[in-house]
Amino acid sequence: MEPLHLVATKSTPAVTFDENTRVLAITGQSYPENAFKFYEPIFEWIDSYLSRLPSDTESAIEFQMPYINTSSTKCLMMLLDKFDTAYMDGKRVGVRWYCSPDNESEFECAEELKEDLRLPFDIIAKESDES
Repeated sequence: MEPLHLVATKSTPAVTFDENTRVLAITGQSYPENAFKFYEPIFEWIDSYLSRLPSDTESAIEFQMPYINTSSTKCLMMLLDKFDTAYMDGKRVGVRWYCSPDNESEFECAEELKEDLRLPFDIIAKESDES
């Protein structure tokens, strides 16, 4: 399975998905003009990945998204539902959502997305990048 790498733009996050390393990361702001069009190849990749993931192998998707518009939130919920279903089917999957300690809306968004899910979902305050 080919890795999926999408470069971040002003309105879309970077996506780094690699089956071999089990790295699944979405990082950056998400407010594309057409969120469903942007997220469609991500959904397809995740469907294939989850169907191939051995039940005894752990995998987590990591998010670090300081801003998400409403249509992107709907897409992320659809994505998280795929992981929740996989978890309920016995896959060892989870979510790690990294938030900036000074961005309260980021924490609130993660909490709202976590609300109806049964899979492990960690909300983590990321360390400040001080030089």
